Amino acid sequence: MSKLWQHPYVNLFKHLNVSEWKKSTKEGDVVTIMDKSLKCTVYRITGSIPASNYLQLPKTSSQSLGLTGRYLYILLKPIPGAYFVVHLDVATQDGLVVRISFSNLFKEFKSTSTWLQFPFVCQPSKGTVEGITTKTARKDTQGPAPATTRWTLLLLDFQYILSMYLNRKYAYLKSVRLCANLFIKNLFTTDIQYEPGITVQQARETGLIAKGVSPLPRDMNFPVPKGHIWHDHYDYIRFPSAASRVPFDSIQSNQDITSLNRTSQSLGKISPQKASPKQVHVSKAVNSRVSLINKLTTPKKSMRKKPSVVSQLPEVGLQGSTGDVSIMKGTQGEVHVFANPDDDVTLHRHQGPGLVKSTKLAKPTRASLPPKQSHYKSLKPDPIMSLRRIIGFGGCTTTQALWTANGTHIVYPSHAVIVAMDVLSGQQRFFIGHTDKISSLSFNKNTSLLASAQTGQQSVVRVWKYQSGECLAMFKTHVHSVYCLSFSQSGDVLCGVGKDGHGKNMVVIWDTSRVIKRGEVSVMAKAHSDVDIKTMKISPYDRTRMVSCGDDNVRVWRVRNGSLRSAPVALGDIHMPQFTDVAFEVGPQPGMEPADKIVYACTKSGHIFEIDYERVSVTHIRRLLPAGKEMKEKETFKSGAGIAINAMCVNESFCVTGSDDGYLRLWPLDFKNVFLEAEHEGAVTAVGMTQDGLRILAGTTTGNLGILDVSTRNYTTLMRSHTHRVLAMSLDPVRRQLATVSEDHTIRIWDLDTSRQLFDFNSPQDCPCSIAYHPSLHCFACGFDNGCVRVFSVSNTSLLAELRQHRGKITGLIYTPNSNYLISCCSLGSLALYDASQESYPVARLLGNMVAKGDRYGPDALAMSEEGKHVAFVGPSEFTVTVVDARSLDEILRVDISSMGGDTEGPMIDTAAKVCYAPSKTKQLLVATSNSHLLRLDARSGRLLNKVSNVHRSGITNLHVCNDCRHLATTGDKVVKIWDLHMRLDLNFQVFIGHCDVIQQVRFTPDRLGLVTVGDAIFFWDFHGAKMDSQPSVSDCEEVPTRDTDVIPTHKSPVRRSLDLASSLRPRDRAPKPTTPIRITDISSVQYDDYGDEGIDDNEIHEPFDAILVGPELETTSDRSTPTETDDPPPPETLGKSSRIHAHREASPESEQHTEILAEELSDQGEHILPQSRTDKPNCYRHFVARPNQSQMAQRRYIAPPSQAGLKLKTVLGYNGNGRSNMVWHPDSGLFAYTSGCIIVLEDLQTGTQRHLMGHIEEISTLALQHDAQVLASASGSHGLTSSQICLWDIQGGMCKKVLSYHEHDVVCLTYSRDDRFLVSVGDYRDCTLVVWSTDDYTILAASKTASPIHHVAWDPYTPNEFASVGERGTVLFWLLDETQARYSLNVHEASVPEELLQPKHNFDGEISFTYLQYGGDSVLYAGTNTGVLSAWDTRHNSCFMHWDADTSEIGMIVSRFGSSRLITGSGSNLLRLWSVYGVGELRLAAVGTSVPGKGLVMEDEMLLDGSIIAAEFDDTLDIGVVGTSAGTLWCINWIERSSIRLTSCHGNKVNGVIFSDADFFASCADDGSLRLYSVNEMEQTVQFQVLDQSCNCMAFSPATAVNAPDMNKLQNIVAGYSDGTVRVFDLGVVEMVLKMQPHAVAVTAIIYSSDGHVIISGGSDGLIAISSPTTGMTMRVINDHKGAPITDMDVTRSQDAEHGLRSPHLWLAASADRRVSVWSADWPKDFCEMVDWLSFPAPAFAPDGTVIRKGDISQYQLLPPSMARFSPSDPDVIIYAGYGMQKQIQFYSISQKKVIRTTALTHWATCLDLSPKGHLILTGTNERLVKLMDYHEGSFQDFIAHNNAIQLVRFAPNGKLVFSVANNEILVWEVVV
Repeated sequence: MSKLWQHPYVNLFKHLNVSEWKKSTKEGDVVTIMDKSLKCTVYRITGSIPASNYLQLPKTSSQSLGLTGRYLYILLKPIPGAYFVVHLDVATQDGLVVRISFSNLFKEFKSTSTWLQFPFVCQPSKGTVEGITTKTARKDTQGPAPATTRWTLLLLDFQYILSMYLNRKYAYLKSVRLCANLFIKNLFTTDIQYEPGITVQQARETGLIAKGVSPLPRDMNFPVPKGHIWHDHYDYIRFPSAASRVPFDSIQSNQDITSLNRTSQSLGKISPQKASPKQVHVSKAVNSRVSLINKLTTPKKSMRKKPSVVSQLPEVGLQGSTGDVSIMKGTQGEVHVFANPDDDVTLHRHQGPGLVKSTKLAKPTRASLPPKQSHYKSLKPDPIMSLRRIIGFGGCTTTQALWTANGTHIVYPSHAVIVAMDVLSGQQRFFIGHTDKISSLSFNKNTSLLASAQTGQQSVVRVWKYQSGECLAMFKTHVHSVYCLSFSQSGDVLCGVGKDGHGKNMVVIWDTSRVIKRGEVSVMAKAHSDVDIKTMKISPYDRTRMVSCGDDNVRVWRVRNGSLRSAPVALGDIHMPQFTDVAFEVGPQPGMEPADKIVYACTKSGHIFEIDYERVSVTHIRRLLPAGKEMKEKETFKSGAGIAINAMCVNESFCVTGSDDGYLRLWPLDFKNVFLEAEHEGAVTAVGMTQDGLRILAGTTTGNLGILDVSTRNYTTLMRSHTHRVLAMSLDPVRRQLATVSEDHTIRIWDLDTSRQLFDFNSPQDCPCSIAYHPSLHCFACGFDNGCVRVFSVSNTSLLAELRQHRGKITGLIYTPNSNYLISCCSLGSLALYDASQESYPVARLLGNMVAKGDRYGPDALAMSEEGKHVAFVGPSEFTVTVVDARSLDEILRVDISSMGGDTEGPMIDTAAKVCYAPSKTKQLLVATSNSHLLRLDARSGRLLNKVSNVHRSGITNLHVCNDCRHLATTGDKVVKIWDLHMRLDLNFQVFIGHCDVIQQVRFTPDRLGLVTVGDAIFFWDFHGAKMDSQPSVSDCEEVPTRDTDVIPTHKSPVRRSLDLASSLRPRDRAPKPTTPIRITDISSVQYDDYGDEGIDDNEIHEPFDAILVGPELETTSDRSTPTETDDPPPPETLGKSSRIHAHREASPESEQHTEILAEELSDQGEHILPQSRTDKPNCYRHFVARPNQSQMAQRRYIAPPSQAGLKLKTVLGYNGNGRSNMVWHPDSGLFAYTSGCIIVLEDLQTGTQRHLMGHIEEISTLALQHDAQVLASASGSHGLTSSQICLWDIQGGMCKKVLSYHEHDVVCLTYSRDDRFLVSVGDYRDCTLVVWSTDDYTILAASKTASPIHHVAWDPYTPNEFASVGERGTVLFWLLDETQARYSLNVHEASVPEELLQPKHNFDGEISFTYLQYGGDSVLYAGTNTGVLSAWDTRHNSCFMHWDADTSEIGMIVSRFGSSRLITGSGSNLLRLWSVYGVGELRLAAVGTSVPGKGLVMEDEMLLDGSIIAAEFDDTLDIGVVGTSAGTLWCINWIERSSIRLTSCHGNKVNGVIFSDADFFASCADDGSLRLYSVNEMEQTVQFQVLDQSCNCMAFSPATAVNAPDMNKLQNIVAGYSDGTVRVFDLGVVEMVLKMQPHAVAVTAIIYSSDGHVIISGGSDGLIAISSPTTGMTMRVINDHKGAPITDMDVTRSQDAEHGLRSPHLWLAASADRRVSVWSADWPKDFCEMVDWLSFPAPAFAPDGTVIRKGDISQYQLLPPSMARFSPSDPDVIIYAGYGMQKQIQFYSISQKKVIRTTALTHWATCLDLSPKGHLILTGTNERLVKLMDYHEGSFQDFIAHNNAIQLVRFAPNGKLVFSVANNEILVWEVVV
């Protein structure tokens, strides 16, 4: 109905009755005059300042016209010699208000997301001298209107303007402002297109009426004298028009259109349309490109006469008459001639002057008519991407962060975007419309309305409907730089503070009561003020009252009778307080009138003022001081510095403050003490509370947002962000991480999925400006503004290399895809090549004056081709682009851009700005020029393929091509554009806004599902273009035949999206299509088609499809592409249960869609299929299962550079008995390596020295060594945020050369082929994947997924491409890697297993599985089962010919050698057996396909070890070898001497204690009940005591003075406490237990000798402390002060009590889990012991994870960090305490002063504590796997990572030179170097 009354048109002046000025307004010199030529009244608007003289429709800017007509007709005449401006505000369908302005004051077209500015070119009257001279000079009249101007009918098409320039849909016209100087007759809106100068009869005769074109109505027409032509007297301007003239995108008259028979464009057609097909007869050959250009650009003499096409087009060899050629006219007047797709003719012609592009005409063909397209083609889907997340807080200010009423979301500004974030899920919603940084936000009480203001000269205020995100109103007053907004409770009144034109503060009050219904906002009152105003808020009780504060003032404001008045609050004798914020005491209370309410004001000096705003007086003044100082009243204002408060908020119970010291504090309203405080990295500038007061929001100057939960005391960081502009970014191709650098001098690592910050690096001196991730390793290279390039390791946050070859700012930095080289360039033009395969990154080549000078080419001045062979850049000058070899920097190609990019008549020579390689299949190089042209070059020859003009108005700042070869992203004008790469659509791009500053970089994510842009903030976009059709089209880079049955695949996870489960469940009879390897980083982007089994010839399948699109509409046979080395990899495939060969097949979209359906059908037919998800662990010990681990590596850690580290790893004690084949020994080279946790130990068996390979985060499962012993492969699984990794180590250099990641979980097996060309990795039972890698570049050759878990894989040592695997359900698979085709493929044969092998044995009732296999000599393969049966297989026929019972339990290891008649087996029964297999080859020949029991086999020898056999390596004769057991022991086996020597051993369970004797020994105890004694010098185990079925929890050495007085050579005794409450004393001299006693009924948790050795002090889990005699075993005393809480720590001191004034000579202490420490003074010979101090440390009533602690429940203490206390070695008066409390800290307690004298903050809760005997260092461990070394006096610390589990114990050696750390059963020895 709203459109019905507007038909056929709306006369605006009549509709609003302008003459009465009730619904419109005028300002300045606006008068009505009589125009003689029109013979009617018109309005004249004049004035020297156009902005001060205008006519506005409707009356106020907050009102709306609501006119929906598509076309606006304006009848105007510019005043000669003056300027004029017209502003039109239109609304889009998504609620955005866009201003369209045109003026002859504008020199060029400009655009933002909400403003379009068009120059208006005033044409002089036709026939005048000025008009003739202008036409002769062929230039338009710019600037003031000429002396002879005419009345003009201007037609604006709003729908086309918004669609073309902003990619938005038009809704309605909101307002019009006509500014001086011009005459205006009227304005009309309509949906009908009218044509001037014709009659109704003429329109009918020409058919215009049928096309929807009508003559001008009488109200809209100008009078024309009889017999005259309308166009001779008036100008008619249609915008947009088809003409392309200078200046670009200007509004001007098209004087060439003078008749009804115009051929350039049909009447009524505003948008460029496809013209009718025309015949083109070509008769002359092409001599050169220049001749073709000259002929095509020859100007036409007359538009009335149809030009002769034949006379201008040259002959190209077409024989006979040509077919029809389709001519498409573009938006800029160009003509595209389309030939048959099989031909090679494409001509581009422009009507106007300029450079014309043409292509080589290859062969004579016949042109044909393409099918007509009646629909408008644009980029799909629309929109093609959506904003998902923004990382950024602030921009203009960090003081604005608000809660919603329900407390589920927070709202804050991120530069020009308002973000609403869900605090639980982290999802974001956006309010987009501001064009500059947002300065203020405000909610009404129920958060239904949101007001926002932006800073700058174009400062506007927007009012949003919060729930829907609709902008209800946008208005601008005379205030600019609005920095404060405040809504009333009801939302009816809005208050704003800004600056007026003279720089004075201006306060404006708006009436917003009608904003929801009508979108109207009016000014209630406004006032100017000279006082400083920092903030201003409306009273929650009276919307007419406000309170403001600023420097040295607090004022109370009131609105009455349309005026705004203020009164200052008397501040007394306070000297110049700097007020920062005010807060009202909210919440109505019974019996309290509004007059009793107060408002709080805070200052930078820490004062809190309580002000009665009704009486305008101060009631109380308090000052808040830092911790340790009491709060003073008014008389102490001149005392020490107070807390500089930035923000505050108050409810009825407490007050929250944020201050410069980084603390968020919670105070009672009397401010006597602090309830709660949270420390931040930067000053807290924004605070807010939910309405229930349970959650507090904090924002800081460092860009952080966090929430403090008052009830649980938990603090959650919602977001971290850069504080300045982001300069560059780099995507990690392996780990889905993003690295960014910023002007805030930080480098930050982000998670792409969660957008969480993982790491940050700070560079206080140098600013980082460019960054590049390593293609495989977890490290990156960063360039700085001083020319330095540094390489950082992300895993341990350390500096790996520093390169100083450049002197200028680094503008480009890039790795080659194979990670062998790093290339950098700087702003002074130098180019450097580094060898990245070496740890020191030596310089391979350095060249000067190669790259164009200047930093405008950064941060990505270098472009790398996808295959990594070539590097392109702008240089040596800005007019050329150079391509060099990436391995040597030798120049390959140089292209001159100046002759390609710019127009021939342009004033500036075009220069190159950016270069970017398209995917290698297109073989194209894209070049962006300074004149906003995009050039598409042939990457091999540099030939220009085509050019796209006016990509962005102000230049292209960055570009990137998606690896799908279909989409291009460009940035410029603060917007992002997504293009169809081949430019074949009517509208080839979509525009996306959000940034308010220059966009520095844009990148598609490797999986093509996202886009990242950086500039003012980090924007994460969801890209929907990859989810369109998977069926190849002409837009794809490679054309592939498809079937009619192909369907659109659904989106899957990046790892599994290409998994073909359906097609591989059935066998086929011919080899699959060959596949080609690619880098591992491209695994997530696999897309293939399955061609089926029938109806396709083999030759057709294997024929390469090389048709490729190299231009918008260009195909040429000379540019055909062939598959490259970087084609997509084969997807993993699934093997079903079958006894025949299964040829692996490529995944197809169809099979992805119907995987589950097919699985159901096959299950109905009785087929064996793959389970949907397998979670059952295999029932054999051979299959690796990682230890349970609840810890996670700390995301924030502080790792010192190796040269400054305080600890250095010296020795690893023990071997991981949980690994499988995690030990290697190479007899020829002597290499010996094994794993312990996440460390690989390289040990010299002669000297015992160790080297350590550290790079894994999780437990290493297995190892594999190349046969040349040069490269070692290791694997670890995924856990939490850590992905599965396969690391390749250079043995000589000791560094990781490559990191591979494919498997989702653990890797159970790694093995190299005999020629070391291939590496096979196998995933665990949850993964069931098998991957073959190439060792040349470690790309994936083939991947497969099996139906059952694989336990072991072995390569055939005699055939380079065959291997076998065994696994669950009796599976034996023989694999063949097919290398005969262009792509590798896997063929597999599932062998038939004899029934005898599948029969249960030895009371085993589970499923029979093969657990290990080993190739022997003479085509024999040995395989063992979990029932102890060993079978022999003929590898020629893949059949079993023999089996025998080799053991009674599972076979876990088989060793055999070619030519040897012996075989070694290791089993789960701890037995290692040596077999004689002489004559097995003859048995193979005699078996004839049948399996017979083994006869004549002899077991020559066997050895019983201490655990199941998990690893074994022997020499070629099988006489000597090394064997690893599950007990964590490595044995040296010698069959000749029948000896077994222990090489290394460790505890099999959790280690509970490590202690040191005064001699060179230390001891350890564990949950397995063992107590082991080691030598410190040799690190060898010497003695072990074992107590069965008990856990040894604690132990202690006796003092040397207690036992060594008679004999100084006698060893000390050890006392140990056990889980059954017993205490045992062991005499090391006689190596036996000498005393056993049971002083406790529960487990002993702590034990220690007294300093004189007279008594043993032990504590139990019930809190009782027993004092026992070490000689009699009697319990002398029981102390129950700690009863109810386990004893967690004990310590004694030998210092005398002279300084303490105590009666006894020695002190000791005990700490319990309830955070209580008792200090005792004792004289044991006198039977004296008394308590001298009792310490109690407060803590919350809940655990760190939020679990509420129940009183009286001892088990709850396990959830808390332990309480630990030590006497200080350097200060006997001080006790150091660490435990759970209000803060993560270490406290120093003075015994004499009876108080905590200082604290040292910790980053994590400490789980263990020890002090250096020298007293200068403190050592702690954490649950986050960190060993933390701290300075005792300063509190500075360093973190060290080497464990893969929580640290439970740290100890200093007595000499202070060694440190022992323990995690689970791992013991690491560190050397102290500080």
